[in-house]
Amino acid sequence: MSIRLGELATRFGCELIGDPDVVVRRVASLDGATGDSVSFLANPAMKDELLATRAAAVILRSDDAADSPVGALISDNPYATYARVAAALHPEPTVEPGVHPAAVVAEDAEIDPAARIDAGAVVAGGARIAAGTWIGPRSYIGPGCVIGAGTRLVAGVTFVRDVIMGERCVIQPGAVIGADGFGNALAPEGWIKVPQLGGVRVGSDVEVGANSTIDCGALDDTVIEDGVRIDNLCMIAHNVHVGAHTAMAGMTGIAGSVRIGKRCMFGGKSGSVGHVSICDDVVVLGKCMITKDITEPGTYVSSFPQELARDWKRTVARVRALGRLFDRVSKLEKS
Repeated sequence: MSIRLGELATRFGCELIGDPDVVVRRVASLDGATGDSVSFLANPAMKDELLATRAAAVILRSDDAADSPVGALISDNPYATYARVAAALHPEPTVEPGVHPAAVVAEDAEIDPAARIDAGAVVAGGARIAAGTWIGPRSYIGPGCVIGAGTRLVAGVTFVRDVIMGERCVIQPGAVIGADGFGNALAPEGWIKVPQLGGVRVGSDVEVGANSTIDCGALDDTVIEDGVRIDNLCMIAHNVHVGAHTAMAGMTGIAGSVRIGKRCMFGGKSGSVGHVSICDDVVVLGKCMITKDITEPGTYVSSFPQELARDWKRTVARVRALGRLFDRVSKLEKS
């Protein structure tokens, strides 16, 4: 795709410093850019790379424009503008409708003529696939699943059963949605499996990363609202409710029946115990574990940053001594 800088500025509401007739064809990093590419500066730590860039233009804030040796697209949010520019210069491949001869589609499945089903995909009875949807190779769409228009399952995706998915979603390879939750009751003779009878409801404009899992509900449905972003290797347990535009970085784990508000962000390896509620606009930093309700928006953390092993051992020894120290102070206060 080739677009003039002037057109990009107009389309995305930027102030352009430079020649509007310069044509760009791709996006690139600051140090890897050439004269036909657009880059961006969102982190001040990259200022040295900005000074040496050979891009046609750089998307940046007005405060950084004087440091740019090339054209500039001025934006209050350079990274978001970069995302839009990248999508314009590198559009998603067009869906070519049709069912591949090597796909297996049940007779009572409803496939819109404008949908695409790739080789090795299986669509079970009662499933419904809307227009513009792309079911990638080796994907499985189980009974009772409904997939909205323009959604793409990249490859090897599994919808077990009763998954209702909205429009324009992207599900990356290996994701599994609608598998049984971890429901087990302990009896004298051992564990008894609790039937998982709910489904999964996913809104529109949701992305689920590679090898992530979203379990079906035990009785009611697991719910993922519009605009949610789930990274690779995340686990969402049964009956979780994730609010709109929440994002989870890799290896986040959410236990059963947690209710998460809108616009929350979870850092890598963070998580929550079951049956807690988290309000809107909460940021959970990496490796933080939520163990009780959060009712106030803000940033939460519960892990130590890295330090030398010898210093860490001293810290652990002191933490273990806190109980004895508390008892001693209590006795002194009473005396």
